[in-house]
Amino acid sequence: MSTGALLVSVVIPAYNADATIDETLRSVRSQSHRELEIIVVDDGSTDNTIAVVQRHLAEDSRIIIIEQHNAGVAAARNAGWQGARADFVAFIDADDLWTPCKIEQQLQALLDGGERTGLVYSWYDWIDADSRVSARSDPVFHAGEVLDYLCQGNFIGNGSSALVRREALIAAKGFESGLRASGAEGCEDLLFYCRVAEAYQFAVVPEYQIGYRYLPNNMSSNMPRMFRSWMLVADEIMTRHPERTTLLELGFRNYARWLLRRALTGGQLWYFASIFGLLFRRNPLVALRIAVHDVPRDTVSEIRWKWRHQRRRAVRPPASSFAIGDPSQSL
Repeated sequence: MSTGALLVSVVIPAYNADATIDETLRSVRSQSHRELEIIVVDDGSTDNTIAVVQRHLAEDSRIIIIEQHNAGVAAARNAGWQGARADFVAFIDADDLWTPCKIEQQLQALLDGGERTGLVYSWYDWIDADSRVSARSDPVFHAGEVLDYLCQGNFIGNGSSALVRREALIAAKGFESGLRASGAEGCEDLLFYCRVAEAYQFAVVPEYQIGYRYLPNNMSSNMPRMFRSWMLVADEIMTRHPERTTLLELGFRNYARWLLRRALTGGQLWYFASIFGLLFRRNPLVALRIAVHDVPRDTVSEIRWKWRHQRRRAVRPPASSFAIGDPSQSL
């Protein structure tokens, strides 16, 4: 089936993103799939985000701006997809990037999967402030029924990867804004993916197509808040799927190990203490086992990996795979 004539809505939640949204918009506008509706939801920005978007709007009539009072990323995404015209919706954060064929290849994979396939994802690279690739995610091939895998961890990895059928968005009731109200914003992506997986199958495009920007001040850098968010997500899924308790507890332990290791190797001792405190209150035995046995071993392994990785970068800096041309040339 030809995908060229099918409209895809792209939703970009943006809050004080004037430093990065220009590059994000150029990445989206440069997609090989041209039938796009590009919806930027300004979530109460106080910087020049709107001015940057308006410059793109002057060149590209596919762009739409929605403005709202600051309500968080989940509410911004919901405002975007609920106002979208297309039956297929993709999400990208205002500091992330896509390779040019991302939408084209994902849309084909979604259609090839049939109506029972509600979401397709791709692999991602971590990029730094200069959009240089710093590391790659592990290749993951989970497809079909994937809820068991999601219970063990967010293998999709970020909120800029998925292309979703509108029917799946409706079935999942969009993104959960209640996590922000609970002071546990951060795992809205994982909860949404779990809700979709309860009713739909997933597909994967086995290519590195997302540039996921990790900066010191972005949401995922607040590790204690991310951990609280993950616990709330696990509790919700456990309520509906008690038969998956063992898998959810495994995912809980894996995430705790990863966050504690990151905090320790990054010298963020306050984060380490805060995460350990949350873990200890939930399960003291697991907390002690992780802190005494797993984290020291994991930390040594990560330090060795970082040392080898930095040596490789010093010899041959990695090139970005997200080079962007002039998007207006193909309009």
